[in-house]
Amino acid sequence: MLVAQNITKRFAGVTALENVNMELYAGKVNAILGENGAGKSTLMKILSGVYPDYEGEVLLNGKKVNFNNPREAQQAGIAIIHQELNLVPHLSIAENIFLGRELVNGFGALNRKAMRIKTQELLDRLKLSVSPDTPIADLKVGQQQVVEIAKALLTDCDVIIMDEPTSAITESEVAVLFDIINALRADNKAVVYISHKLDELFKIADRYIVLRDGRTIESGNMEGITHDQLIHKMVGREIKIIKREGCQSPDKPLLTARNLKLKHPGNQERLLLKNVSFNLCQGEVLGIFGLMGAGRTELLETIFGLHKSSLTGELQICSSKVNFNSPADAMHAGIALVPEDRKRDGLILGLDVKTNISLTTLNDLQNAGWLSRNKEQALAEKYIDALKIKTPSSSQSAKNLSGGNQQKIVIAKCLATKPRILMLDEPTRGIDINAKNEIYKLILELASSGLGIIVVSSELPEILAISDRVLVMAEGEITGQFSAAEATEDKILKAAIPKTL
Repeated sequence: MLVAQNITKRFAGVTALENVNMELYAGKVNAILGENGAGKSTLMKILSGVYPDYEGEVLLNGKKVNFNNPREAQQAGIAIIHQELNLVPHLSIAENIFLGRELVNGFGALNRKAMRIKTQELLDRLKLSVSPDTPIADLKVGQQQVVEIAKALLTDCDVIIMDEPTSAITESEVAVLFDIINALRADNKAVVYISHKLDELFKIADRYIVLRDGRTIESGNMEGITHDQLIHKMVGREIKIIKREGCQSPDKPLLTARNLKLKHPGNQERLLLKNVSFNLCQGEVLGIFGLMGAGRTELLETIFGLHKSSLTGELQICSSKVNFNSPADAMHAGIALVPEDRKRDGLILGLDVKTNISLTTLNDLQNAGWLSRNKEQALAEKYIDALKIKTPSSSQSAKNLSGGNQQKIVIAKCLATKPRILMLDEPTRGIDINAKNEIYKLILELASSGLGIIVVSSELPEILAISDRVLVMAEGEITGQFSAAEATEDKILKAAIPKTL
């Protein structure tokens, strides 16, 4: 259905794609594989009209096409769900879904009722229980991801590109998405599926196409291919997945939470956190799992001083009671947070890598009150090397890097503060398997050095691989607690399902 021939794309002297060739088949789920920076998202943006300027040819149903913008691509039958969410925060769900393709009545006025009804149908299909009138800003990242999927489903396109569609949604939402993909495949649509979660590809993909360093490496049928073979094709070498071998017998409580209650900002009768109590020990990796809306992100934000006015309960660091009125207070006490939404909360995308990394430690980079460019450069180079951030230089704009490398910048920025407690909310969202391994290794090294680490993740294998203990949350409460030896996927999922379901 769609063919890319000798596609080359360059950015500011950097070659993102070089002579890429690819074929996408109707009635198939075509998986695009590659590490962060391999060129997957760039290629998809060319196919969907985001980047109209490139070398090579794109053929759609045998005809050469060149789209000047995404609207032209949509009209030709190509829709894309972007990895980085492209929603307008202060518009409603319905307004975002119909933005640029609004429905009007016979008098030329907006037909808000028809748009709202259609939006509700899409939300019901995707099992997202929120009103079409809800502002995007009030949704969590996972819910926003579902809205992005709804936007793509609105158009009856022949080619649907899904760039990391499950990066922020839970297992139940993934199951709904897979049902929709199967229906699209049955309708003879060409589905393009990009994901770093290789287990998903074995469940849903028919074919694979591997990119490495901006070049096409190999393509073929998924049948008969193993997990290890795919990884080898992606990275060109064997990758051994890091796993926690055992905690260093942590016995010193580093962080203690007692009876944390958090009121909903719009409804004081409703609690987002209900009597949450736990300890985090020095040198421990504490994993927190829960379905969408369980309160995981709210818990980390609360510890980080973001919801002081709505919070009751007690926090202690090393047995001393603390009160954080702001994230600055939490940072001074030695707590760092890698937020769930790197694009909105973790980075200043228009600034370069060096500046983003140094923002949290400007006081330490001064000489006589002036910012030392040498110290700033040394700090950036330290973390670019330690975290293997793929960037032409520390002066590269953060917005020009892949999602995985942007995430590494956020982690670097947090580590630069030399925290005692590091909290990571979905730390490997949108990161390839090799980069994940590097993050896992880093987390375990930091724990071995004495840091207390809390990891929130929607990926059960990730939680099981690196955690010493696992807390499970549902509807704002802790509903289960397991040691690494006790924890299994079945036990965790059973505890994660709300009692009301």
